[in-house]
Amino acid sequence: MVNASIIYYSATGTVHALAQAAAEGAEKAGAQVRLRKVAETAQPEAINARPEWAQHLRDTADVGQAHLDDLAWADVVLFGTPTRFGNPASQLRAFMETTNVLWFQGKLADKVYSAFTASNTAHGGQESTLLALGNTFYHWGGIIVPPGYTDPIQFQSGNPYGTSHAAGDGPPGDVQLQAARYQAQRAVETAAALRKGK
Repeated sequence: MVNASIIYYSATGTVHALAQAAAEGAEKAGAQVRLRKVAETAQPEAINARPEWAQHLRDTADVGQAHLDDLAWADVVLFGTPTRFGNPASQLRAFMETTNVLWFQGKLADKVYSAFTASNTAHGGQESTLLALGNTFYHWGGIIVPPGYTDPIQFQSGNPYGTSHAAGDGPPGDVQLQAARYQAQRAVETAAALRKGK
């Protein structure tokens, strides 16, 4: 069985919805799945200034917080983040920057990595955010598995780098959720094939 960690940051719920769909896709592909959110680092004043942000924190209080063990345990890891000026959110970066011990021991190498994102607008930095996450995966010695155009859903979602959604259009719809499920399924199946090949 393949172990899959879905690790994400979400302020108001958009990326959380994509993460849940990715977890469903990974489970459907036969993986044992951990769905984990990274710690919130924003100041309470900033959070409370946006009621939907504060509400999302309350709604996801039962989702476990990501730890390094979730990376060490996994054969495949999907990271989810909103875009912040074309880059991953600082909350996710803060978690990723605690991985030095695992990286130094080679415990992040040879795992399958993939990523998904959301921005407020269609051209709000989605692709650059996914590419920026790839820079970290390269340093880890990871095997990057994007969805590409390998399934009909990808021709509807339109992003070969990873699932993405324009949050200004409302919550993720069927196309985006199906794309997230497919992306996770593809990543898990690739990890299983690599494991079998070893």
